[in-house]
Amino acid sequence: MSKKIAVVAANGKAGRLIVEEAVNRGMDVTAIVRGENKTKAQHAIVKDLYDLTAADLAGFDAVVNAFGVFDPAKFDEYSTSLKYLADILSGTDTRLLVVGGAGSLYTNKEHTAQLSDSFPDTIKGVPLAMGKALDALRRRDDVHWTYISPAGDFQADGERTGHYVLAGEDYTTDADGKSAISYADYAIAMVDEIETEHPHDRERISVRW
Repeated sequence: MSKKIAVVAANGKAGRLIVEEAVNRGMDVTAIVRGENKTKAQHAIVKDLYDLTAADLAGFDAVVNAFGVFDPAKFDEYSTSLKYLADILSGTDTRLLVVGGAGSLYTNKEHTAQLSDSFPDTIKGVPLAMGKALDALRRRDDVHWTYISPAGDFQADGERTGHYVLAGEDYTTDADGKSAISYADYAIAMVDEIETEHPHDRERISVRW
């Protein structure tokens, strides 16, 4: 049976590719956008994220949160927006899948060090904000969430190879010590996760080439 999904912030680079991948697989896709729908989704809800209601998201198999912000004054919205969506979906069977970040991936066996620890202060803002949002999500058992972190080098315009490696909470690399993936192949992984019969319920996973 075809999945019915919604993609929040669908007009963004990641959102558009996730929509395209899902549509190409025959899914019924609704783009949630603040303005004109620029995606290939068959339907659109034109609303600000914070204006969405439980009725708006009712009946979907999955909701993908592709929200992103790069204004330091708004970094707290990674947490507030994710909490808002989780609250709406609380107690339902609808899955919440999050386009996450790599900075919170662990770099030691004890899981006490994260990739972002090695970042210069000038670029720590986004990964720390995304990590804080993930920490809050981990404490929830009232919503069926899955958080998907990309590789360290997340390439917006990288090629679509059709290949990726699924990993867990740890920062991993290929045989050459590289950690990279394109937005297009990340979209494949996201839609695969939506389609799978054995989802990573209330788990964070990661993907790389």
